[in-house]
Amino acid sequence: MPPSTTADESSSTLNRRTFLAAGTAVGGAAVADGLIAGPSLAAPREAATSETPPSGRVSLTVNGERHAAVIDNRTSLLDLLREQFGLTGTKKGCDAGACGACTVLVDGRRVNACLTLAVRLEGAEVTTIEGLAPDEDDDLHPLQQAFIDQDAFQCGYCTPGQIMSGIGCIREGHAGSPEEIREWMSGNICRCGCYVKIVNAVEQAAGAK
Repeated sequence: MPPSTTADESSSTLNRRTFLAAGTAVGGAAVADGLIAGPSLAAPREAATSETPPSGRVSLTVNGERHAAVIDNRTSLLDLLREQFGLTGTKKGCDAGACGACTVLVDGRRVNACLTLAVRLEGAEVTTIEGLAPDEDDDLHPLQQAFIDQDAFQCGYCTPGQIMSGIGCIREGHAGSPEEIREWMSGNICRCGCYVKIVNAVEQAAGAK
C-alpha cells in the first residue's frame, strides 16, 4: 500500500507548483513587455535618421555658364555635375580618388571631382570635357584632336579624365618629356592599357612633336 501523503507535503507540493506557474507567467509578461517596448525604444533612432540632412547653396560657373543650386552639404562636385547639371562626360569610376576618371579643372587646376565638396566651390570656375568644344561646329581642343590622331583610347571610359588631366599637365609645365608626362599623369588609370599612346597625344598637344 503506498504511503499516505500528509497535509504538509501536499501543501508544499502545491506551493512549488504555484511558484513555478507564477514564475512562468512573470517571465512571459516580461518578454511580452520587451516586445512591446522594443519599437518605442528604437523610435528616437529612426526619427534621427529621417531628419533632413544639412544643405547649402552654391553658385559657380561651369563651362562659362553660371549655375546656382541648393545641395546636400555632402554632395561631391562629381554628383553635382552629373545628377543636377546633366554633364555626364565626367565619369564616375572608383568614387575614391584613385582612378582619375572624374578629373575636371577648377580655376584652371585639375582636381578629382569625386573628392571635391561642391559646397566649397562658391564662385569657382569649373571646366569639364563638355566645355572644351561646346558646339558641334567648333574645332576640337588640340588634346582632343591628338587623342584621335594617336588612337589614344579603346573603351573610352577614362578618356574625358585623361584629356582634362593632360590639359592640366601641359598648363602646369609638366609635359617636357615622356617620362615627365608619365609621372604627372600617373593618377589617371587606363584599364585598356593605352598609356604609350596617351603620352604621345599629350606630347603632340604640348608641341613636343
